[in-house]
Amino acid sequence: MPTPLAQGLGQSSSPTFGGRPTGPMPSSLLLLFAPLEVLFPIELSTLLAVAYAVLVAALCLFIIVDSRTPSKALAYVLLVVALPLVGAIFYLSVGINYRKRKIYRKKLDIDERTYPELLQRAIGYTQQVRAQQGAELAHFAPLAQQLAGVCLLSQGNRTHLLCNGESKFPEVLAALEAAQHHIHLEYYIFNDDGIGRRIAEVLMRKAREGVQVRFIYDDYGSASLRRGLGKELLAAGVEAFPFRKILLLFLANGMNYRNHRKIIVVDGRVGFVGGINVSDKYINANGPGLYWRDEHLRIDGPAVLSLQHIFLTDWNFCSGLRIAFNEAHFPLSVDAMPGEVVQVVSSGPDSDHPDILYALVQAILLSRSHIRLTTPYFIPDKSLLDALCIAARSGVTVDLLVPGISDSWIVNTTSRSYYSELLAVGVRIHAYRKGFVHAKTAVFDGRVAMVGTANLDHRSFDLNFEVNAFVYHAAQAAELAAEFDRDLQDADLIDPEQWAKRPVAQRIAERILHLFGALM
Repeated sequence: MPTPLAQGLGQSSSPTFGGRPTGPMPSSLLLLFAPLEVLFPIELSTLLAVAYAVLVAALCLFIIVDSRTPSKALAYVLLVVALPLVGAIFYLSVGINYRKRKIYRKKLDIDERTYPELLQRAIGYTQQVRAQQGAELAHFAPLAQQLAGVCLLSQGNRTHLLCNGESKFPEVLAALEAAQHHIHLEYYIFNDDGIGRRIAEVLMRKAREGVQVRFIYDDYGSASLRRGLGKELLAAGVEAFPFRKILLLFLANGMNYRNHRKIIVVDGRVGFVGGINVSDKYINANGPGLYWRDEHLRIDGPAVLSLQHIFLTDWNFCSGLRIAFNEAHFPLSVDAMPGEVVQVVSSGPDSDHPDILYALVQAILLSRSHIRLTTPYFIPDKSLLDALCIAARSGVTVDLLVPGISDSWIVNTTSRSYYSELLAVGVRIHAYRKGFVHAKTAVFDGRVAMVGTANLDHRSFDLNFEVNAFVYHAAQAAELAAEFDRDLQDADLIDPEQWAKRPVAQRIAERILHLFGALM
């Protein structure tokens, strides 16, 4: 039987509030709102509507204040107004700007305290390289100078382009087998599959032999490591830590502020960086699956010190263990020597500025003849879009290679919403049809080559931790340009006139998704 209190509050067949019937209501809600009836003699529905409107307005105001860009703020406000509950959950899960919040301020503080002596050496070394390479770097000197304050400009490197997983993984396995002192890995995706197992077996064997093996994996991208392989690595003596551990994988907050870097450092002398994750899908010889076009870069020389520094600062942050400065981690001399000039650029939510975006915009504006860009996801911010339009209108040939076959209809449709503006000023857009192009590369005037992890989208520039390598060397730029031109043979050039005739439904979908481009 209901208690007298329950009978009085919630068990009547037609309880009232404000003198009007409201239908059955849980006793807990009546306890909550009954005092308000005395103060505000209005209907419960009206009261809830007012509270609802106030909360939506407050959240919209918070979004406007918190967002760094007007376009992103507008997109979130539209989402919250159109679908308040969904929009609120989505924004609170993935939209809050963490760039200056406590967790990443802590990481920035750790970065600044890590190996200050190395940073001082790097500053002097960068100045020395610029002085000695004045002629070779003259054209892009403003770019090198802009980055010099945060990125080591190193000379005396030897780089090797690695086209697709079938070229990368044999080089990686050989380098790991040759390790004597340490192996450092940092990956967004490291799958428990064929190639993942092969690399893991080498790591475990080297750890048993006494080589220091440290491994940072993104807890969202490398979710498969939560099962058997991750435990096997730890049992074998591999030190492994997730970056930004996810407690509830199904929540949307797993999507943002991820470590999208792909870094390997062996003995402080050999480094790898680029777009290829550790997964069987990157090896096209494995079977009849979708052809995966990607690019990676091997570096031998002083530029490896930059990759090492990035890894160790990330390690100190996610592990909570500070590795003391060790010459064995930085064995290469920083005395200028002959060889390729390389600059490694990193950025993330902990950065004061989106240095990779700034570097790309600067390189585009400095170019005078030809720009070749490859990206799997093209959702540019206004500065990048304007830079490409300015370059094209200034007579620079701009070629953009994007997927014709995409892994996301929503992202691909959003990307297409930017095509008309580029086509109107003469940018040549090529849709890759052989498979899925996942490479993140650029060639500027046949003098500077770029290979990295950053896509040309808001997520890479503003939300994720990324790293790109700029190679100031004509021969390497020519090799990457030749690869780009070969890829164009497997791509379709988008004709501006035909593009203008695309179906109305497609245009509508593009314009709607364009409104939310800053959220993707």
